[in-house]
Amino acid sequence: MELCRLAMVMSLFLVMFNSKRTYMYINGPGGDLTPSMAIYDTMQSLQSPIGTHCVGYPYNLADFLLAAGEKAYDIQNEANELLRIRDYLFKELAEKTGQPVEQVHKDLSRIKRFNAKEALDYGLIDRIIRPPHIKADAPRKEAGV
Repeated sequence: MELCRLAMVMSLFLVMFNSKRTYMYINGPGGDLTPSMAIYDTMQSLQSPIGTHCVGYPYNLADFLLAAGEKAYDIQNEANELLRIRDYLFKELAEKTGQPVEQVHKDLSRIKRFNAKEALDYGLIDRIIRPPHIKADAPRKEAGV
């Protein structure tokens, strides 16, 4: 119920200062009927459009709220905004890791997993912490051996 109240208050607050589209990012199992309907009623009563984006798995009433939002008619603008945010994040990560932006873009445009040593070499972490009874150069045991 508290999350519902927060979503409604934030929606009302944001529309006071912004007559453009406001976005609601949805990820979750839905929830109780009464709070979900309160969020829905708030979305429908606002003069500014509420765009909804799914950022995970919307189940049950979260599906309903996702469908209740204004549909993104201008897909190109949405795509450009996502690319702008991605480029900003890559630039920030390049500064933090010391890697060239091109390298960060190449490495992270697709899913890349780093082990501890690779993360250290890349500049993602400062150090590797191991329990005191394991030597730093000890080989890893295979699972089930």
